[in-house]
Amino acid sequence: LKPFWLKVPQRLCRQQAESISVMQQVIVIGGGLGGLSAAHTAMEQGCKVVVIDKNAFFGGNSTKATSGINGALTKSQRALKIADSPEIFAEDTMRGGASRPDLVKVLCGESAPAVDWIVDKFGIDLSLVSRLGGHSMPRTHRGKERFPGMTITYGLMEKLEEIAEKSDVARILLKTKATKLLTDRDGNVCGCECVSSDGRVFQEHGPVVIATGGFGADFGSDSLLAKHRPDLAHLPTTNGDHCTGDGLKMTMAVGGDMVDLEWVQVHPTGLIHPDEPDAKVKFLAAEALRGVGGLLLDIEGNRFCNELGRRDYVTGMMWKNKGIVLGN
Repeated sequence: LKPFWLKVPQRLCRQQAESISVMQQVIVIGGGLGGLSAAHTAMEQGCKVVVIDKNAFFGGNSTKATSGINGALTKSQRALKIADSPEIFAEDTMRGGASRPDLVKVLCGESAPAVDWIVDKFGIDLSLVSRLGGHSMPRTHRGKERFPGMTITYGLMEKLEEIAEKSDVARILLKTKATKLLTDRDGNVCGCECVSSDGRVFQEHGPVVIATGGFGADFGSDSLLAKHRPDLAHLPTTNGDHCTGDGLKMTMAVGGDMVDLEWVQVHPTGLIHPDEPDAKVKFLAAEALRGVGGLLLDIEGNRFCNELGRRDYVTGMMWKNKGIVLGN
């Protein structure tokens, strides 16, 4: 999924300074890189946290990021004398189809501090920098490990587990599904209701960070994918089966407004298991494959696009091919 943006009424997200000073905990729903980053940031500001994830382990889709993480004007780039900047990154992003300059400014301007934070705080190697699809400069960071998404996410996860084992600053609730947001008499979100793996229903109280990801694998009866992009609902997905829009649906249930849900990105490449060619969930074939020289060929063995182009461009060129029929 292409990033979407969540807009909620002000009463849901306003926190007065005096209430923060007596805050017992911050609740983070979702244990991917976004949720783990939120948890560590809250702890840096002196807050206790509880991180809730419906899966048996943290990671979400973040562990599937096999190409790396983008940043402009990072320490790694400067060490390699790569003359990149947030402004060039922003130009690439706008050229790629972004329509919100205010959000692009935050994304690109904060990219280097984010990458450097991962390196400095968690000791993760992100010293290798490559130029991948849609970028005009080398800015996709990875280390010597084969799977950078997994390496980065595990670094934050292991640190959180260490803190949880040694203190009450952090708590971890796995195999626990948040089912609804709680509100006070004024409509402010003040916690969430959860169900544990053994069916126990309980509540957690405090401000809530929604980090549950998107809805690329939402194929149920109340599917957000079918509602907002029915033209894509027939395609397979590389999202994990946990990506069912839980956080979005909980937020809408208490009056939250959504924007840009129609911006669902189609990734051009995936790996097909020969025994299950029609499987609805497939494994991502990352852009790193094309970044190191991989070629895309049509059924007749001819190149049909610039492999370093944006995802929408590569996907668009694929749609023009007659393709191949596999399976049933």
